[in-house]
Amino acid sequence: MRIAVEGCMHGDLDNVYATLLHLQEVQNIKIDLLLCCGDFQAVRNEKDLESLNVPPKFRSMNSFWKYYSGEKVAPFPTIFIGGNHEASNYLWELYYGGWAAPQIYFLGFAGVIKFGNIRIGGLSGIYKSHHYNMGHYEKLPYSEQDIRSIYHVREYDVHKLLQIEEPIDIFLSHDWPVGITAGGDLKALLRQKPFFEQEIQEGTLGSKPAAELLGKLRPPYWFSAHLHCKFAALVQHEKDGHSTKFLALDKCLPGRNFLQVIEIESGPGPHELQLDEEWLAITRKYNAVLPLTIRNANYNNVHLSIEQCRQFVRNKLQTRGSKPFEFVQTAPCYKPSQPVADGVFHGDDLYTRTLCFYKNPQTEALLQFLELEYLLNKMPESRKPAASPASLFSGCSIDYYGEDIPIDDIDDTEDFKEVDPEYAQEGLILSSDLVAGID
Repeated sequence: MRIAVEGCMHGDLDNVYATLLHLQEVQNIKIDLLLCCGDFQAVRNEKDLESLNVPPKFRSMNSFWKYYSGEKVAPFPTIFIGGNHEASNYLWELYYGGWAAPQIYFLGFAGVIKFGNIRIGGLSGIYKSHHYNMGHYEKLPYSEQDIRSIYHVREYDVHKLLQIEEPIDIFLSHDWPVGITAGGDLKALLRQKPFFEQEIQEGTLGSKPAAELLGKLRPPYWFSAHLHCKFAALVQHEKDGHSTKFLALDKCLPGRNFLQVIEIESGPGPHELQLDEEWLAITRKYNAVLPLTIRNANYNNVHLSIEQCRQFVRNKLQTRGSKPFEFVQTAPCYKPSQPVADGVFHGDDLYTRTLCFYKNPQTEALLQFLELEYLLNKMPESRKPAASPASLFSGCSIDYYGEDIPIDDIDDTEDFKEVDPEYAQEGLILSSDLVAGID
């Protein structure tokens, strides 16, 4: 099986797909799957831009909306995680994962999915310590603080991933596991990004939860993005002698290393997305304590055993099958001739007036399948904005506006023009280069 991996998408699906189609033609190969490591920007219409954490002058529709509307169809099955520049209102609808568009699957805030017999896990967002032990308290319409905190990784989602016992083949995270630079060519990285040095020395470049997951799950492959550069590393795990090949990738711009193609052994097919039994069991076990306030989950209130949940899910999958639930449009599609989306879906005209949250039928179907309560849009009393979450940090300040390491992130999009696929192929890394220079 050939799997393409892309760094930060930034909504530029047209050019990424064009590059891969060109590669297929000139190399006479078949790509079976595309993985994206975040900043996907699944923007359906101009209202979604209000939930996208980028300066207003850089907010643009890009090309995802074409695939959401059906104007185009993704030429490859595509799986993505969230980063720190996302249409967070839409991804929250699909908190557990689901089709963001036909052929384009969001892995959820945390999740595992199977493609053929390949297990792919992922963790959306980036790590910020001051929000890590909070719940998912943000609600629509997002405040200036909420729009920057909703994508911060939460301990609850990491806790669920840490319950995984069966092997994971590929894992995706947006930011790098902290300490990963020790396994690669650090000198070359610092020549490219010298301002990383202090954080590397302090042990703060990257995500502590991702490092914990790397040590627990020990997947053969781990892919990340976020820092807009290529970096390869090899991690040797002491427990079993296994190793993880790590690769961070750039974003889609001419001459940048934004794509990777690997070959991985797999079954004969068909290669289709399938719900993962173990992950559904973990979801069933912990859903009752999904934290929707500033407080973290209370695991003392988890009363189901994983064995019970596993048998329940197995019986359900034997009856229904493991195919993910069908894609459903939930918001109006962008129309270039009609700039502001003013359609109404599912009888909920509050969407276009106030950007209020409503239920995604895929999420409803999954929870009904698992016989779980739908909790996402509940607003318990303690979640109402009587006090800001920042009040928990009396005597200190939270820098909501210092989200990103200064990594030529958004500014260089001003120079972006449509990528010629032949030129864009300069950014393609062949599988033999995955751990270049690392034995």
